[in-house]
Amino acid sequence: MHLITLFTKIIGVVTIALVSIVSILGLICLSRAVYFQLWINRRGYQRLNYFNGPWLTRITLVLVAFWWGIGEVLRLTFVNGEGRFTSDQMWQANVCKFYIISNLGFAEPGLFLLLAFLLSAALQKQELGTLNRKWNQKTIRAMFIICLPSFVWEACVVFIGPRVASDDGQTSNLGKFWYSASTVHNGNVTCTYPLLSSIFLGAFYIILAIYVMFVGGQMLSLVINKGLRRRIYMLIFATMILLPRATLLGLSIVSWPGETAHETLVFTSFLVLMLAAMAGIVILVYFPVADAFAIVDQGNIEMQADQETIL
Repeated sequence: MHLITLFTKIIGVVTIALVSIVSILGLICLSRAVYFQLWINRRGYQRLNYFNGPWLTRITLVLVAFWWGIGEVLRLTFVNGEGRFTSDQMWQANVCKFYIISNLGFAEPGLFLLLAFLLSAALQKQELGTLNRKWNQKTIRAMFIICLPSFVWEACVVFIGPRVASDDGQTSNLGKFWYSASTVHNGNVTCTYPLLSSIFLGAFYIILAIYVMFVGGQMLSLVINKGLRRRIYMLIFATMILLPRATLLGLSIVSWPGETAHETLVFTSFLVLMLAAMAGIVILVYFPVADAFAIVDQGNIEMQADQETIL
């Protein structure tokens, strides 16, 4: 077996395994968020709505993460090719276009926009923040609206860009760097990252990082608890490492698609995004629910102690 082909397959298997881990983590967080909301409604503990007020936004966050994971698997050369998920090259090329539009145009921006909104919700007044019944709907709607320009941009890059850069029906070599979402390597279609997509994504991550640092700085000035401060630092760090992802995707055009260098750059950028997403989901979905359950358990212990004292 050719060394490059073997390396590509290893990268594919590892990527699928990591996406599966993220999916399992997402299912755990999703089930706990839904269970906790149902538990609050059944028990009538309305005070705990402060912890689970953004439950619908958290569910949307996990669902977007699932969508992102599906796209990451479909783009793999390991999944496509002769005798695999898709063998038709035209279909494979369309899958790559779908990946660019879906993941870079919606899933990635939407995922981290929701994380940023959940982080900033703690600074809002109770009547305007997560305790407001319309907060979830407004937040999810805002995410879709903000992602719309990115979605349209990526669609223009992969569909209109190649036509603009074409010369007698053939896309120039320079145009492929800027617009192409796929290329043929060893008889298989390999998904690539158009440079215009990487630049736009990098600009988005810069704005996002500035916003998260601003919000995180405000929260750090208000939070005394060391555990909460540690979580905020982790969220800021998770956002900052997204900037190297855009850089790695931009550098991926330097190496030939399908070669070891290209696969390494793409996999490293995927790994960075996965770690940032996992950190955000755990901190903003899992931990708040776990904290709420801990408060409930502590309250039950205190009530039992009071009853024993009375008796």
